[in-house]
Amino acid sequence: MLSRATINRILVRAGAVTPDPSKRPRSSYIRFEADQPNETWQSDFTHYRLTLPEGGPGQDAEIITWLDDCSRYALHVSAHPRITAPIVLATFRHAADLHGYPASTLTDNGMVYTVRFSGGRGGRTKLEHELRRLGIVQKNSRPNHPTTCGKVERFQQTMKKWLRAQPTQPATITELNALLAVFADEYNQRRPHRSLPHRATPATVYNALPKAAPGADRTRDTHDRVRHDVIDGSGCVTLRHDGRLHHIGIGRTHARTRVILLVQDLDIRIVNAATGELLRELVLDPRRDYQPTGAPKGPTRRPPK
Repeated sequence: MLSRATINRILVRAGAVTPDPSKRPRSSYIRFEADQPNETWQSDFTHYRLTLPEGGPGQDAEIITWLDDCSRYALHVSAHPRITAPIVLATFRHAADLHGYPASTLTDNGMVYTVRFSGGRGGRTKLEHELRRLGIVQKNSRPNHPTTCGKVERFQQTMKKWLRAQPTQPATITELNALLAVFADEYNQRRPHRSLPHRATPATVYNALPKAAPGADRTRDTHDRVRHDVIDGSGCVTLRHDGRLHHIGIGRTHARTRVILLVQDLDIRIVNAATGELLRELVLDPRRDYQPTGAPKGPTRRPPK
């Protein structure tokens, strides 16, 4: 007997089926990503079941995450018996104390984040009041569009998979938070991220790029650019300014290194894309084609014995 899936494939190949998918195809999704760290923080919370000492299922805990959209850096991860509006505000403030305030936030429409679908009952949440006071833009996904907050949801999937793989499962909230601290450190500092350029770690990208801030004046007449490039064999990268191509010297020792160029008008910072190391910082001289490193020319002389 043929399965339903086999019959469906035969009918589709014969052109006898009118496509009517119950879900949008992945090819129709529009990918977006913040350009700078702290430009947008995503947040969500998920459930995790604790384990009794004898091995049976324990109480349910809830884990809240604040994640930087640009770098995927886990800004805050903590477990609580239940996520409430005061906990959302407290964790947001804790992340901001460590990393500065973001220009915007992105969450779903849970009542701990927003009450815009509650018919006006109860006024704004504590988080909504805080964001309004600080001039931070609050963005919320549309109902039934979970992919909008897909980065933080994917992070939670990775986190829970890691937690379930641990040989000793947490029996208390305190033990769960201790495991979450280990995971966040590994995720941020050492685990290469496939969605980031050159499989860099979230910490590398977060620390390498300039940070956005609440109420930043985006109407300033400056030319801000972020470019990814590779240092050529002569130790240079090129940058076009005012229609003219300039060569920026970095050094032959860094040849073939992948770099990120952070450009604001004539101010340029060049960082190693994989490690976040600052390789050169300069103010471009538009009168010169080649921007020298300033290092002495010729072979390095050995000091006299």
